[in-house]
Amino acid sequence: MNSRTRIKICGLTREADVAAAVEAGADALGFVLYPKSPRHVSPERAAKLAHELPPFVTAVLLFVNAPAADIAAARALLPHATLQFHGDESPADCDAAGRPYLRAVRMAPGVDLLDFAHRFPNAQALLLDAAVDGWGGGGKVFDWSLIPQDLPAPGARVVLSGGLNPANVIDGVLHARPFAVDVSSGVESAKGIKDAALMRRFCEAVREADARLANLAT
Repeated sequence: MNSRTRIKICGLTREADVAAAVEAGADALGFVLYPKSPRHVSPERAAKLAHELPPFVTAVLLFVNAPAADIAAARALLPHATLQFHGDESPADCDAAGRPYLRAVRMAPGVDLLDFAHRFPNAQALLLDAAVDGWGGGGKVFDWSLIPQDLPAPGARVVLSGGLNPANVIDGVLHARPFAVDVSSGVESAKGIKDAALMRRFCEAVREADARLANLAT
């Protein structure tokens, strides 16, 4: 079991929100480079926002079926960023990017997560999101019972996503016991506009869940 659940806040677009997310305790911040997303930022804008990050807070660049040239251009601007693939990318596509990466999984009945983990052995973690029209979870929670309890490494590193917010993340952590949680719309006042108080409450709720897990283990 993880001693501490990591926290990723995704869809940052403003310097003030980056500062507030870091202050709240986020371990990673996600920047959406998918042009059709309401939270989209350019690689140049992502690099400027990521420049505000202190040591040990990771920048994550989210792509959806992006051309290899676009990924390479973004990598050049943010050479230390982790990548997140959220579309139909194959294992070869993900590996070719040459950076540590997360692979999103659209969770729905019938999805074989064990097979998915075996097909993407080089993924640092699998990010579990709701299956909805388009890309991304759309703020929807999926059925957490779809997560198997016997994922092998490295697939055992699960990032729980999809409709999380300060009110439900404790239940999500207690049920799935993920390596990390990922939130976007659940800490927003508008699409792409984060709410500092909600980010703080979200991080506090994750720490509360960790404390409960620690008590269960003793």
